[in-house]
Amino acid sequence: MIKIAIDAMGGDFGPEPIIEGLILAIRNNNNFTAIAVGDKEQLSLLIPPAFNHRIEILDTKDVISMHDSATDALKRKESTIYRAIELVKEGKANAVVSAGHSGATMSLATLKIGRLKGVSRPAIATLMPTSENQNTLVLDVGANVDSDAKNLFQFAIMGQAYAQSVLRLDEPMIGLLSNGEEESKGNEVTKECYKLLSSAKVPNFAGNVEGADIFKGTVDVVVCDGFVGNILLKTAEGVADTIGKIIKKNLKRSLISIAGAVLMRKVFKSLKVRVDYAEYGGAPLLGVKAPVIISHGKSNPKAIKNAIFQAIISASSNLDSIIEQRLEKYTIKEDSIKKDTI
Repeated sequence: MIKIAIDAMGGDFGPEPIIEGLILAIRNNNNFTAIAVGDKEQLSLLIPPAFNHRIEILDTKDVISMHDSATDALKRKESTIYRAIELVKEGKANAVVSAGHSGATMSLATLKIGRLKGVSRPAIATLMPTSENQNTLVLDVGANVDSDAKNLFQFAIMGQAYAQSVLRLDEPMIGLLSNGEEESKGNEVTKECYKLLSSAKVPNFAGNVEGADIFKGTVDVVVCDGFVGNILLKTAEGVADTIGKIIKKNLKRSLISIAGAVLMRKVFKSLKVRVDYAEYGGAPLLGVKAPVIISHGKSNPKAIKNAIFQAIISASSNLDSIIEQRLEKYTIKEDSIKKDTI
């Protein structure tokens, strides 16, 4: 049975929404158990006795706050995220979910759990809504602010493997985010990555895509460096929030608009579901040796529940071996390309 380690104290709102989300997940899935890492005195009050056989508590009181440096987590070995990551490293848990300090989670996971063979840098992936009945997986969205062509090449391989193994897409298409669709567009890093992906004959590489293509669903996986990806993610969140506010303000201006709002309620509800991060739960850190799901600090119980489900699916898949096999296969070709160009 899958066992998930939960950083129960790391979120912005304390342990309540995290434990509530964990209980929701348990009620809807009988195939996992959990270890809630945090202050036992607080957590015991939130977990009904009926769930004691599914939820174990690992008592520790230190919490890495959002204001702490990510490097602090490496020294604070009794913190909730450090202990949760240790459980995975020691084989006592199969995956970890945290709504706490994302930098600390990423650093600890990379150093303690370790990277997959062939991975230079892990990447954070996230799902973006599209105008079609699908989502676009974008990576990296914050793990690496500076990436070279080799890093982007590996992100493409990892993203495509995740889309197939976890998202269940048959033949996911990969796009390289650039400032134009033409092969000649982009900076030196993206141009070099384009050559690597093309020459290595990575399946279903569609070439360059522009920012708008992410939301059109032109491709299934979009690759960029973490600096660009993080700005993209936060801009998209801001635009979605602004559109919602504009609609609400305009609907209050006339009786006709109010009548129309009643008719469009289902449309708005559907839109909210599409842009709500709680529907996806969290962002996987791809490239480490066990599933690590990084949730939003403001995660509600629904988001935590879905993050746990995402961790379970990842832990039940053969994603890690697929990534390693594909990287080994294509890295050989990448090396031969470099030799030919010397």
